[in-house]
Amino acid sequence: MHLQRLLGYAVALVAVVGLLGVPQQADAQSGAPAPAPAPAPAPAPAPVAAPTVTFRGRAFDTCLTPSLSTLRAWRSSPYRAVGVYFGGRGRACPKQSNLTKKWVADVDRLGWRLLPVFVGSQSPCVLAKNKRHVRMGNAPWRQGKKEAREAVGAAKKLGMLKGSALYLDMEAYDAGNSRCARTTLDFVRGWSREVRKYAYLPGFYSSADSGVRHMERARKAKEADLPSAMWFARWNGKPSLYGERSLSDRAWTPHRRIHQYAGNVTEKHGGRRLNIDRNAVDAPVARIRP
Repeated sequence: MHLQRLLGYAVALVAVVGLLGVPQQADAQSGAPAPAPAPAPAPAPAPVAAPTVTFRGRAFDTCLTPSLSTLRAWRSSPYRAVGVYFGGRGRACPKQSNLTKKWVADVDRLGWRLLPVFVGSQSPCVLAKNKRHVRMGNAPWRQGKKEAREAVGAAKKLGMLKGSALYLDMEAYDAGNSRCARTTLDFVRGWSREVRKYAYLPGFYSSADSGVRHMERARKAKEADLPSAMWFARWNGKPSLYGERSLSDRAWTPHRRIHQYAGNVTEKHGGRRLNIDRNAVDAPVARIRP
């Protein structure tokens, strides 16, 4: 009897628990809302990215890669990083006789950090006349991916390892032209996605008033596949990474910004003279050693 009574209690308890565990539908007459659906499973974690190397300090870039002896002399300068134009059909100085795998390794041993710049196809509405012969075509996404593979291949040949930042140089363009802006953005997004695919980090260089402002609009619009680091040109002579009117101070941070604050200036250090652009940096650079 006690066993039967206990079994009866158990059956009743199971029924009540089962009733509580079943999702209830809304009452059509009372209008009571149905319980919220269970949350969707979290997406699978993204593959682990290659480690990056971050530099914080002053950098210069110049059209022709400086010789090793010049960089030895320039150790007396305030600069400790140098921008190198390592690839792209839009380079103003396509012949870079100093830029070799050995040069990269030697410069790294001297304590210099490298900012690799790729000057590929330019916007259809690029402002500079000397860049109009390398404007992108009618398939910007595909073309951006193709040139990204070219950039990664060139970086590898120079000994730049996975995790290196590769900066896409997009000279000033008419970002107010909606059709042109869309084409340019598709190219940049395709380039950035493909660079990431090979475990390199996509950066972006442009004028603060055109390309950089355009990327900020795209970020606010939640566009995918945007660059991971922002190099903005604002030649105001003031090396400041924040307070730029074209960028939110919350965007591309931390350690994701470069400010080119002066251009086409001549400096002399250690008896060697160069025409350079000046930059303040807190951003990823090339990774040369494991």
